[in-house]
Amino acid sequence: MKNRGIKQKVTGMPTQDGAGVSLTRIIGQRALPNLDPFLMLDFFGSDKPNEYIAGFPPHPHRGFQTVTYMLTGKMGHKDSVGNEGIIEDGGIQWMNAGKGIIHEEMPQQTDGLLRGFQLWVNLPAADKLSPPGYQDIKPEAVPVVTLNENVSAKVLAGELMGESGPVNTAKVKPLFLDVHWQPGMSVDIPVTAGHSAFLYCYEGTCAIDNAEVNTGELAVFEDGDQVSLSAATAGKAILVAAAPINEPVVQYGPFVMNTEAEIHQAIRDYQQGRLTQ
Repeated sequence: MKNRGIKQKVTGMPTQDGAGVSLTRIIGQRALPNLDPFLMLDFFGSDKPNEYIAGFPPHPHRGFQTVTYMLTGKMGHKDSVGNEGIIEDGGIQWMNAGKGIIHEEMPQQTDGLLRGFQLWVNLPAADKLSPPGYQDIKPEAVPVVTLNENVSAKVLAGELMGESGPVNTAKVKPLFLDVHWQPGMSVDIPVTAGHSAFLYCYEGTCAIDNAEVNTGELAVFEDGDQVSLSAATAGKAILVAAAPINEPVVQYGPFVMNTEAEIHQAIRDYQQGRLTQ
């Protein structure tokens, strides 16, 4: 087995999105514009309602998938296809924007901690105009794997130790783990060779081949077929991987296509009310 070393470490940049939601942008910033097939990774976490209460009012998407994973709090969502629900602690929504969707996400609480991730995953050219749809996954549907006495992992997507995550998107088949560990942990986690992969530490500190990754840092991995983690103290991180698409990416805000002409078409379709038709 070949351990994956760290190719790059990135610290998130504070920004705002939606109607003024404070968040940290990790993928999708100057230091890491994208990591094929991942287009963006945001972490939001605040116990100050004025930093999140305005939420993400209706906005369009085309040509990719959005993933919302709630760690703490409640986020309501609805879209132009008629889907509606609430993502709660430990829940996940995996939405395929495809040819076009109008989507909104609004906090369902007026105080307390709201914390989670949003990940954008690209689509191959052949699927960019696919019918929109989504999976709204309850926390109890997410299996938890015990890797050893000090490490467990929630399997949101992909497979680990014979357990399969509930996300069954046919377009891109990612691995998405939420790894929790206790002091003194050491573990090897298999990751398919040739896949793009990263780890974002959102609590505590861990080491990858003796290189430290602190809270708020993302490690982009070199190639290999496993990630070797160790830690002296307790912590948590997400580990995400998928096969690169290896196609041109042209992005204009919420539209991600393969050519400038397709972006101009998406803008016209949105302006003329045809994006979701």
